[in-house]
Amino acid sequence: MDLPAKLLTGAVLVLCLGLSYKAFGDDDNRINIQQVTQGGDNLDLSIDQLGFNNNVFFSLGDGDDYDIEIVQRGNNNELGWTNDSPGWGSGYSWGGDIDGEGHELKLYQNCTKNSSCGKNDIQFHIAYGDNNTFWWAQGYEFSSRTDTTWTIDNTEGGNHYVTADIHGDDNSIKGMQRNCSNNNCDGHSARIYLYGDGNDVFGKQKADSSKTFNLTVNGNNNVVDYLQDGNASHTANITLTGTQPTTLDLTQHAGSAQSYTLSQACYTTGGCSITVTQQ
Repeated sequence: MDLPAKLLTGAVLVLCLGLSYKAFGDDDNRINIQQVTQGGDNLDLSIDQLGFNNNVFFSLGDGDDYDIEIVQRGNNNELGWTNDSPGWGSGYSWGGDIDGEGHELKLYQNCTKNSSCGKNDIQFHIAYGDNNTFWWAQGYEFSSRTDTTWTIDNTEGGNHYVTADIHGDDNSIKGMQRNCSNNNCDGHSARIYLYGDGNDVFGKQKADSSKTFNLTVNGNNNVVDYLQDGNASHTANITLTGTQPTTLDLTQHAGSAQSYTLSQACYTTGGCSITVTQQ
């Protein structure tokens, strides 16, 4: 089934059970969702757009039990189709920006600067793994891994970027990006990846100047907490791996730039633990 439609400002859309949907809205909000096959069941999809020039693009694959909630507020938000470096492009021909079964996505974007908004961009891939959770917020704030009440940032300039990728099973990724607390609206970036199973990544990038944050995990059952805040540029590049899990708590903040690169391969029975704090 192919339903062309124009999504009106502020509309809420719920799609269920193998529906293929495309929506295009002139210079305003656009949605393009392509279901690659008709084999999947139990799709719960909610999209809420309020503002203008907000875009949602992705394909679903044929997995079961997707629970996807998307909220876009303000101007210049885009989500889906991982088409920048490393350059996968649309996943429509090979099974999705989403595939596998049992995924939960909660993706929120917000900018309050109207025509001055930098582009917020959330991209993802997932593919073939099952039961992954990906919660990401741009221009919203939350307090913990389990916080389901996200507070909108009413002074937000946008220009945030994240790629996810994921693969594997039972991974949980939750992060947020916000800026303009000091009237400096530099955007923040992240990358992530994963590939292994049972990993749990939670963190925040907030306040001004580009924070960056890269993570590649590969292994299983790693737990990573990160925080980068303050008014200076910080960088973290983290590569875990190894046959045993690592618990990492990284905090970088303060008014001067902090930088950190960690490559950890844990082989110690029972796992490894690392704490890094720079202030």
